[in-house]
Amino acid sequence: MNRPMIAHRGAAMEQLMAELKQPLADLFRTAHPVVIGTASTTGFMEAAIRCGVVERVLVVIGGAFGERFARIAELSGKEVIRVMVPPGRTLEPEYLAQFLDGPPVDAVALVHSETSTGALAPLLDLISVVRNRKDLLVLVDAASSLGGSPVETDHWGMDFVFAGSQKALGLPPGLVLGAVSPRLLARARWLSDRGRYFDLVRYAEAAERSQPPSTPSIPLYFALAAQLERIQAAGGIEARWRRHHAMLTMVEEWVLLHPQVSLLAAEGRRSWTVSCLNLPAATLGDHVVGAMAERGWVIGAGYGELKASTIRIGHMGDAEPDRLRALLEDLSSVLDPQSSVLSP
Repeated sequence: MNRPMIAHRGAAMEQLMAELKQPLADLFRTAHPVVIGTASTTGFMEAAIRCGVVERVLVVIGGAFGERFARIAELSGKEVIRVMVPPGRTLEPEYLAQFLDGPPVDAVALVHSETSTGALAPLLDLISVVRNRKDLLVLVDAASSLGGSPVETDHWGMDFVFAGSQKALGLPPGLVLGAVSPRLLARARWLSDRGRYFDLVRYAEAAERSQPPSTPSIPLYFALAAQLERIQAAGGIEARWRRHHAMLTMVEEWVLLHPQVSLLAAEGRRSWTVSCLNLPAATLGDHVVGAMAERGWVIGAGYGELKASTIRIGHMGDAEPDRLRALLEDLSSVLDPQSSVLSP
């Protein structure tokens, strides 16, 4: 990221973007265009709605980021059908089929790994249900799953799947990446209200020319290229998935030894990259976060309505199992019944 600036419309930028095409296709497991924006994941969440929804979208909500998807749709003038599931749970395919028998929708919006709860949706099974309905697009927030657990864009049949740079890819925040299907681009081309900054048609056309759609954060492009090279050198994306899954297993095994806590997400529906833990009664998430900070660790309190009662551990990006093991050892001491953290 300390490299000198280059002209974002010059030959060096075109070469950089051309060199990114295949590594990004490998990351998303796609033959579709992969587009890059200078924004947070929320930016492409808005792009998904503005470029993929005509009038009405069904949004599956199991946490804060599913609700964000729904609110963006409403603020973009779209009608929203909310499908609510309890925090830590995921919608199962048979129920999605029932909801799709209701009012007609243009698209289904899903969060793959709900960062606020640590729940991992059964994406392939859900998309298989959607694919039984004609002309429905599948829009997927993969913010905390892309790069950390399987995301099979083409095989699973996603029309737009997107993620930011700062989670499982282990990069600084500020870039958002997305894979766009021909079906979505065909719809977007005749939508008159898709805006400009997040117009995915413009993004796809620029990507085809190996150019950014607008002035980009060039240092972050340098970082992305370097990180994709590191992923390949370390065994490819499958090796990265295996490391993340090993860390999830480590957290699950630790929880079994500490009955005073539990995982919010159900077994078999747990994110490979972030775990949300229910705390004992009278224990506040902020207190645990503070106690861990005193020991040199950064973890998260719960998100939104879960802020006081849970903590979140991100085992993603370049995190290694040995570091996670050390973190969990310190968390054991913080949560010991004799600890002042547990005092009312």
